[in-house]
Amino acid sequence: MSFLCWKIMSKIQIHDIVALTVDTKATLFPTSQPILLRKGQIGTIIEELDDGIAFEVEFADGDGQAYAMLAVLANNLMVLHEQPILPVS
Repeated sequence: MSFLCWKIMSKIQIHDIVALTVDTKATLFPTSQPILLRKGQIGTIIEELDDGIAFEVEFADGDGQAYAMLAVLANNLMVLHEQPILPVS
């Protein structure tokens, strides 16, 4: 594993809000209908898999109702941040 790949994966933690960096096929709850989660789709990390190689991500609507849950490789996720890092040097 490259250092850059390890560094990216090590930043992802349980309960982080993430966005997909690629379009990803999934299954809609509860109908099992195939859906496409688009690049930029927002989800929440709920479990680390294979020592951080992948993560179980839950995708929910604006009311908090989950509509999909799937394993996603760490390099297909981007952690989203609400606050800036202070101080900047």
